[in-house]
Amino acid sequence: MTDLELVAAVLFGLALLHTFAAKAFERLARHSPRHGGLFHLLGEIEVVFGFWAFVLVAVMALMAGGGPAIAYAESRQYTEPLFVFTIMVVAASRPVLEGIQALVTALARALPLPHSLAEVWICLAIVPLIGSAITEPAAMTLAALMLAGRVFTPAMPEHLKYGALGVLFVNVSIGGTLTAFAAPPVLMVAATWGWDSAFMASHFGWKAAIAVVVNATAVSFLLRRHLAVRAAAPAAARSADAGSAPVPSTVTLIHFAFLGAVVAFAHHPVIFLGLFMLFLGYTQAYAQHQSPLLLKEALLVGFFLAGLVVLGGLQQWWLQPIVSGLAPAALFFGALGLTAITDNAALTYLGSLIAGISDASKTMLVAGAVAGGGLTVIANAPNPAGVTLLKAGFRDQSIGALGLLLGAALPTAVAAAMFWL
Repeated sequence: MTDLELVAAVLFGLALLHTFAAKAFERLARHSPRHGGLFHLLGEIEVVFGFWAFVLVAVMALMAGGGPAIAYAESRQYTEPLFVFTIMVVAASRPVLEGIQALVTALARALPLPHSLAEVWICLAIVPLIGSAITEPAAMTLAALMLAGRVFTPAMPEHLKYGALGVLFVNVSIGGTLTAFAAPPVLMVAATWGWDSAFMASHFGWKAAIAVVVNATAVSFLLRRHLAVRAAAPAAARSADAGSAPVPSTVTLIHFAFLGAVVAFAHHPVIFLGLFMLFLGYTQAYAQHQSPLLLKEALLVGFFLAGLVVLGGLQQWWLQPIVSGLAPAALFFGALGLTAITDNAALTYLGSLIAGISDASKTMLVAGAVAGGGLTVIANAPNPAGVTLLKAGFRDQSIGALGLLLGAALPTAVAAAMFWL
């Protein structure tokens, strides 16, 4: 352990504490108008890790010099933040969102449930599982946008909103495990350990699917009365462009083609960013079929994840010995807990660096990491996207870290029980 690594660990801890204090900063912003802008900035969860990453780089420059500090920042791998930014904007575009909404509506009509309840259940169960095909960040974006006007509104009791948020985050985290390319913690180890999609489906996928359905069904049952009262609300909230002309099928197909291409080249930022530039040009050319793109929100999420990459890069010295020193059973519960304070993809990546790790330990590490992916904002890469898109429906327009932790506790227990079995 070097002095710099110790300082980095302290700053990482301060960033974690900051996420729990974000709601308090929002209250200060209201009660202290003179410095309200600063307090509001510090109360934005999406800003937390980016802010502390800048602090780390500044401290590194003071301790080691400007050159090494810049070299460290440039040495980090930013593919995941760039991908999440890109996929959020494409998935949230009006043609894609309305296309998925039409499928959800059609499926809801086929279920023997009240329509509003059926739509919420599909958004909490089926859409997270679709994340195994379109990636977890895309699934989170679509599910959050469709649920925003149905569940996450000021009229819904706060404890039920946190319960639904916990289910959404946990289900997205485990719903991407049916394939080897959709969940970031799986992606970190799949090539190194030789895990393909058939392996994932047989060892993780079916267990995840059962847990997703159980979690979605339980929280939908709790929400049912409030959804019945608000049965007409989603139709009005479904689109800001309710009075505009329908989107032509060709435009919808082209948007889905962009979405598929970005997913296919998710590990090649030069390609998917080039596709994104073409996508921006296409939306300008056919602006009459578009809603305002989700650029600001997606940029904030990318900033959060990039900050996590910078801060997390110097945590290996204390995380890896913990991971390597645990037996398989202990590793499962250790990963479950550690995921709450560090990104689960970073955790499994550290596991992939351990020479001679047993097959049982590999399975337990990934199972614990994905099961705990809904406990905090930083636990899984798509979570900041969900926070950004849904926080307006919560009190103070802010999501409390403790509320999320409590809301995700039971769904996490269900996921952990399925993976343990």
